[in-house]
Amino acid sequence: MAKLGTQGPASLILIRLLVGGVFITEGIQKLLFPGILGTTRFATMGFPVPQTTATVVGVIEVIAGGAVLVGLATRLAAVFLLLIAFGAIVTTKIPILVGHGIWVFPVQDAERYGVWGFLHAWRGDIAMLLGSLYLLIEID
Repeated sequence: MAKLGTQGPASLILIRLLVGGVFITEGIQKLLFPGILGTTRFATMGFPVPQTTATVVGVIEVIAGGAVLVGLATRLAAVFLLLIAFGAIVTTKIPILVGHGIWVFPVQDAERYGVWGFLHAWRGDIAMLLGSLYLLIEID
C-alpha cells in the first residue's frame, strides 16, 4: 500500500509550503495571464512552440506543486520542479551572467549584467531549485 505520509522533521511543512505554494501560484498565473507570464513571455524568451511550452510548464507547476504541498509522490514531483527551476536558470539567468544570449535564448533586460546581476536575478529560482532538491533527497 502506498505511504501517503512522510517521516521527517515537522519543519518540512515549511519547505512544502514554500516550494509547493510558489510553483502552484506561478503555474496558475502562466495559464491565467498568457500575455504577461505565459505564451507571450515564453516567445520573447526564445522558446520554440511557446504556447505549448508555456502551457505544459504551467500545468506541471500546478500539478507537481500541489503534490509537494500535500505530500503525494513528493520525490517524483520534486524531479519535475527541479527541471523547471534549472531550465529557468539556464534560459533566463545564465544569459544575464554572460551578458548575451545562449542558443535560442536571448539575454533579457536587466538592471545590470555579470555576476551581481545574475546573483540578484536568480534568487527565486535558486530557492526553488534548492527547496526541490531538499524534498528529493530528504523525504523518506
